[in-house]
Formats: sequence, structure tokens, C-alpha cells
Amino acid sequence: MAKYNSPLVMQQADPYVLKYEGKYYFTATFPNYDKIELKCVEHLNDIESAPARTIWVKHETGEMSYHIWAPEIHRVMGQWVIYFAASQKDAIWELRPYALVCDGDDPMTGTWREAGMMQAAEDDHYSFKDFSLDMTVFENNGKWFTVWAEKVRGRFGISNLYIAELQTPTKLGSLQVLLTTPDYDWERIDFWVNEGPSVLKHNGKIYLTFSASATGAMYCMGMLKADENSDLLDPTSWFKRNEPVLSTDEKKKVFGPGHNCFVKGEEGEDLCMLHFRNYEKITGDPLLDHNRHAHVIKVRYDENDEPIFSLEGQDLYNRPVMNEFQKGIND
Repeated sequence: MAKYNSPLVMQQADPYVLKYEGKYYFTATFPNYDKIELKCVEHLNDIESAPARTIWVKHETGEMSYHIWAPEIHRVMGQWVIYFAASQKDAIWELRPYALVCDGDDPMTGTWREAGMMQAAEDDHYSFKDFSLDMTVFENNGKWFTVWAEKVRGRFGISNLYIAELQTPTKLGSLQVLLTTPDYDWERIDFWVNEGPSVLKHNGKIYLTFSASATGAMYCMGMLKADENSDLLDPTSWFKRNEPVLSTDEKKKVFGPGHNCFVKGEEGEDLCMLHFRNYEKITGDPLLDHNRHAHVIKVRYDENDEPIFSLEGQDLYNRPVMNEFQKGIND
């Protein structure tokens, strides 16, 4: 069986990997929150050492000048698109989802251009009006959908997940639908949060994982499920687990697992890439602690063919962990 490095990539939070035509494309939140990088490899274990292409650098002022977070690369409607969240120096918590589009077939050589903030559908007066981030997209039965997190009443409000159909890679084609809100105690520790959605398709079902609570050791993963032939814009099509599917395990030194994505491994297995720390206590501002390393765990399935994200038997920490931020990382 394929063996993957653990950590796979150090100091790369919100990791995202896309497998396309036999190659893996990797991006993540860069520690200084100031640019978007992209790597391309044939083997997952080569990601950390592979050369990075700087796709885009934040603006000095105005929109997209602060908190460049959680980029995701997708192939959408025949185009390469990177979705990410950004705010501005004069309003650092007014995050919104933005997109970059590649004018070319090769994202490592093509020209990337700004496509601006995501656009709401006609007559939608609510989407992207408040703290919004963590946009992901997926295709199902010939239609493209997007799911994102948006808070009600700003930074300290309630972070919900919404779903809508896409008209184009950068514009919604339907009104937003509330998909999930923090219902349970494990979603309400310090902050009421549902964020970081990611989609796994398996045997006619669509599983949508998300992250909950604040980003320390209380951070954890929840999950919803829908039938692929159901109306995905109908909230009743989705079933939500009442307990997290992955949470902190002190014995295994896994603290605050979350903000995951799914990708096929080198042997066709389903992999969950996510970040977590190997310690609980954070000194100072959590945003200045960059030790949420990117890890890979293998997805297993139970007797009902439901995905399991158990840490038992996973090959965790098979290489040394670096736990300090290199201040000169941009130099």
C-alpha cells in the first residue's frame, strides 16, 4: 500500500489537492497570508520539496490586500479556477470570496488573471454581503454547485454553510440555500462555526464534510450526506450527523483536525487531506501560530459503506515535525 509522509507538508494550513490527468496540483494558505502558490507533482510525497509557482500576490491597498486565505484549485466548465478568500487592510475582517482564472490549459505555465469577487445570482440580495470564505465547487449530474461559509452579523456572528448552483465559474446561477448552521455543542465552542466544506462522492452518495468551532484544539469535522439523484438545493435532501466524524485525539497528538479536502491516492484510494497541530496550547494570537501542518489520512468505509475518518491504524508522524515559523519565509 502507498505510504504518505506525515506531515505531508509543514506549515501549510487549509491544504487543497486536485488530481487531474495523473498529476497532483497543490495549494494552501501561505503562512504570511499574502500570496497564492501552486505546485504540481506526480507523487504526493514530492509536494513539500517541489518548486512552487507564485500565481498571485496580494494588493498593497484596497480589496484583496489582507488575509489571503484557503485557496482551492478546480477545473470548472473547462477552465482552471482558483477560489480564495481575502479582505483589505482598512477592513481586515470583511472577507469575501474571489476567483482567479487561468487563460491556458496548463495552470503551471498559463497566465492567471483576476476575475474579481464572486457574483451573486440575479435577485439574490444576501450572498457575499457579510463575512464569507471557504468556497468550494463540485459537479453532479451535469450541474455545477458551490458551497461556502458566510457569517450572519460579521466576524463574531454565526457561520453557516450555503449552497447554490453555478451559472459560470464566477457567478451563481441560483439563490443561496442554507445548508447547515451550528446546531450542536461541538459546533459552538468559542465561536459558532460551520466552514471549510469539501465533497466526497462514493457509490451514489455525496458526502460533504465541514469544520466546526474555533480553530484551536476544539476544531473538528462534521459531515452531511445526500443521494446524488436528489435535489441538492433542497435542504431536506441532506442528512447531518449529530456528532463529529473527526476530532482532537490527545494520545495521537492530533489537535484541531479540520479544513480538509478529498483526493484519489496513487493507488486509487480515497484520501482526506487536512491540517492539525501536534500540540494543544497556542501562545499569543492563533493567526500567528503557523504550525497547522498538512497531513493525509486514508478514508475507510464501514459495513454500511459510509466513510470513516478514524485515526486508528493511520501512519501518523512518520517524519520529524518542525514547530516554529520562519520569519523570513518570503525572503
